[in-house]
Amino acid sequence: MLGMPVRVWSLGSDKRIIGGEMAVPRRGACDCSMEPRPALDADPHVVGDRLRRLRHERGVSLSELAKRAGIDKEILSDVETGKLDATAETLWAITAQLGVPIGALLDAPPEPQIMRGRAMEAELLEVFEDDRVTYELYRVIVPPGLTQTSPAHHEGVSEHVTVFTGTLSAGPMLEPLTAGPGDHISWLSDVPHGYRAHGPDVVRATLLMRYPINP
Repeated sequence: MLGMPVRVWSLGSDKRIIGGEMAVPRRGACDCSMEPRPALDADPHVVGDRLRRLRHERGVSLSELAKRAGIDKEILSDVETGKLDATAETLWAITAQLGVPIGALLDAPPEPQIMRGRAMEAELLEVFEDDRVTYELYRVIVPPGLTQTSPAHHEGVSEHVTVFTGTLSAGPMLEPLTAGPGDHISWLSDVPHGYRAHGPDVVRATLLMRYPINP
């Protein structure tokens, strides 16, 4: 398991763990077509300003951050200036290298914040901190037949998913987990990881992201 603790809980369910990957949306009906839309329901100029401030606070150059995140320098520049509405995958890669949750780029709830990946949507419900740890709680929906991959987050970040409907595979790419209704799974997500809905049913779940605050 690459030294990564992985947990599986079954709440009133006899389902066991097998292997696989995931995807995610907002409350209500699922838009299973996943037509291209902005990655965030936020002004790209506001997102860019916050990203640039975070980079400056950490003393990292534009070139160095782009190199660490594995993206083109011009793309990062366009994100910071608000010219480009970056994908969720790009923003995850950037914030991982800055050591901050992606929620650092968003307005805090109660305003609904929707984040969209290539094959998922997630609605940020709450952000809270406790004992040098930041938590982000999301409502997620996983359309069937789609796969979402995510880059590694910074060291110590973990993801905790509780499934309400459908069958979900999620976790490290090399050894994912499968959970059905009533099941809870968790893993360290400082490695590449993914999500996938199995079968014809939409997966509805909650996702709790746990980010240790770097000194």
